Amino acid sequence: MVKPHMPEKFLSMAEIIKSDPGLAGIRKVIKESDVIINFYKIFPDWEKVVTPKKVEKKVLHLKVENAAWRNELKFKEELILRKVNKFFNDERIKWIKLTA
Repeated sequence: MVKPHMPEKFLSMAEIIKSDPGLAGIRKVIKESDVIINFYKIFPDWEKVVTPKKVEKKVLHLKVENAAWRNELKFKEELILRKVNKFFNDERIKWIKLTA
């Protein structure tokens, strides 16, 4: 009778998600979700005027309260990109799409 192979050490779910090549899609979704979840930690003053909607293909979709805020954030696009990517120490977003 063949005994099942027992691993030398047990891995946490986080370690499995980080290392399993078959879970690359899940890693991508987690990275994208982290931007939305942590958006107000990065930009706490914008909570009443900006709503992060989603990240898709490294594009951060933001809904803004009005056209004036959309124009304001358009001028700050590079700052937003730098701050988000610096927060995660990773290139999470490349572009921003603003909608009113």
